[in-house]
Amino acid sequence: MYQRTLINQLRKWSLKKTHKPLVIRGARQVGKSTLVEEFGREFDVFIEVNLELSDDAVIFLKTDNVQDIWQYLCLRNHVVSDPAKRMLLFIDEIQEVPKAVGLLRYFREKMPWLYVITAGSRLQSLLKKHVSFPVGRVDYLNLRPFSFEEYVNALHGEEWLEMLRQQTVPALMHQEMMNIFNQYALIGGMPEVVATFAENPDVENLATIFQSLLKGYNEDVERYTRNEDQVRIIRHVLDTAWYSAAETITFANFGGSSYTSTQIHEAMTCLEKAYILSLDYPVTSTLIPLVPARRRSPKLIMVDSGITNFVAGIQIEYLQNKDLLDTWRGRAAEQIVAQELRVLLDQEMRENHCFWVRDKKGTKAEIDFVWQHGTRVIPIEVKAGTNSHLRSLHSFVNTSKHPVTAVRFWSGEFFVQDAITPEPDKRPYRLINIPFYYIGQLRQILQNDDKSLLPQS
Repeated sequence: MYQRTLINQLRKWSLKKTHKPLVIRGARQVGKSTLVEEFGREFDVFIEVNLELSDDAVIFLKTDNVQDIWQYLCLRNHVVSDPAKRMLLFIDEIQEVPKAVGLLRYFREKMPWLYVITAGSRLQSLLKKHVSFPVGRVDYLNLRPFSFEEYVNALHGEEWLEMLRQQTVPALMHQEMMNIFNQYALIGGMPEVVATFAENPDVENLATIFQSLLKGYNEDVERYTRNEDQVRIIRHVLDTAWYSAAETITFANFGGSSYTSTQIHEAMTCLEKAYILSLDYPVTSTLIPLVPARRRSPKLIMVDSGITNFVAGIQIEYLQNKDLLDTWRGRAAEQIVAQELRVLLDQEMRENHCFWVRDKKGTKAEIDFVWQHGTRVIPIEVKAGTNSHLRSLHSFVNTSKHPVTAVRFWSGEFFVQDAITPEPDKRPYRLINIPFYYIGQLRQILQNDDKSLLPQS
């Protein structure tokens, strides 16, 4: 079991004075069950049920009395229920018995001392049955594929992880760390892929795992759609969306189909709820709040770069290019940056992942990502080259009514510079150049930069 960062969030949840039942969401095979089983070792008693198994499902179908359910589970597992002890119940694949969802509130009301975690690979299937989790009575956490931090820890150990977290990668190791990041971007962060690659670093050995993941996604489709038409449309999206990763898309006729905008939008929304993709919309303002313009075309981001690279057939291109920014016309870099930033958004309990476009006719200025830092909007570009190539960033700076601190993720080393937009505007701005391997440290880097700008006493 490789250490997952989210286990620290589970520990914080367990230390709350009043802990609501916790729902862990995430795509199929991102390691939800494994994570909870590992966390369960920190409890005096850990009981797991899987509602895909008929013997477990029938327990929740026969009674509404959660105290009886718990007592039966304790007897079956030869343990004594003791409120003085730390006791954790894990209900896996809860979507298989929708009635169990409604019972979660009663676990909290009748047995507030009992810790309850639930998960499922097809939680969105509950929408078809018009079932939702009790509003305000459960907490949520999202589990994504391995972040780069987790990948480095799995393959190279805690010393390398601390170098990342403390931002102390020496200059002589910069290229080595970039090579590791490119490797991570190539194979992605699905747990089975990472574990297999750690044992035998041969990309060709991963093909069967990627095929299995894709087959699982396709098999799930029938379980959370209402009719055969939707099955066909969602399967079309699953077959074609990977080729449009990190692209701004239009829904109508997506993937060369004859499907309408509404049909594709509904299909993608369903897959978004399954955490297989995300639709990231633009904002047009340089000020908070970041309000997505949902009438505009969104950018399509897929769940995992490794699966994307496999389906799109660009793995060889990764191996041939020395710079990630040269791979797939820069889209490979933008996909993996989006994955890394999504993990940070989860940590801040924020949903909207946005980019920026200038709201002016005749202009095509577009910033890859925007990030809210305190009361400021930080424009983020994924670019190589000199400042003269940052035309969209300069447009953002010139449009902004406030001083701008911007970020560039790239393959170069870390450095901060005071820059200025070209004539005739000549607006000053601060540019933080961050190597890809430090994406996970974005918040700390911005906080450190804030401190450096404070007047010295």
